[in-house]
Formats: sequence, structure tokens, C-alpha cells
Amino acid sequence: MTSELPSTSRSLPIALIRAREGVMSPIRDMLSETGITEQQWRVLRVLSEYGVLDAKTLADRSSLLFPSLTRIAATLREKGLVTQTRDDQDRRRQFIKITPEGQKIIDDRADQAALIVEGFKATLGIENYETLLDLLALLDPGSRG
Repeated sequence: MTSELPSTSRSLPIALIRAREGVMSPIRDMLSETGITEQQWRVLRVLSEYGVLDAKTLADRSSLLFPSLTRIAATLREKGLVTQTRDDQDRRRQFIKITPEGQKIIDDRADQAALIVEGFKATLGIENYETLLDLLALLDPGSRG
């Protein structure tokens, strides 16, 4: 039995990669002068939103593999943008917290980030924007019950 592959113009993986590039391009432009990467931005955004988190939870909420988060957190710590402390009961467990300097990076770009989101909403329409987020959540293995 031979299954015919869909055209690459209708391939979900390829469409998602193209869409990701379209979404990330203005974010990369916003971050170009900060000296931080997209992944570092995600970590700072999550910490800004949720506060102190253990490393495993932070990796999950930042959509990063744990080893990548470990490396990224070390870089952010060296830059003075986060602090890391060990759990008193379980020394293997680490907690990560955004510093005022890290929060300043988020705060200084909040208006620009909001404009980027508004641009996506203008392109898609608010209802399509929300529907897209809902549909993408269905493909997220972390959100399945």
C-alpha cells in the first residue's frame, strides 16, 4: 500500500515552520539590541508572569528541554538577569527567579511586544487569532488530559 503525501504547500509541519518564522521575525528584531536570545526571552517572560519557579516547571512553561534550560539559566545568571537557589530539603531541586535587571528587559519591551501581538491580531482577526491558539493547544502534548 502506497500512501500519497500531501503537497508541501499543505504539509502541517512545513506550514508550522513557516508560520513560526513569520511570528518570530518581529520578535527577533525586538530582541536584536538586548543581547538575549529568543529562548532567554521566553524564560524571562515566564518568570515575569509566574514568579519564582523550580527548574523543571520553568523548562515546561518555557517550552524548553531541561538540559537547555540549565544552560540558558546559567547564562542568564551570569548576565545578572536571574538568580538560582537550591531547595533546602532537596538539594537537587533549584528555584529560579527573575532579577530587577531581568524584569527591566521585559518592562522596557512590553509596549513593543504588545504591538507585535496586535499586528498578528490585525492580520488574522481577533477571532481567528484566538481560534488558532486553541487549535495549536490541541497539538500540544503537554496540554492533553
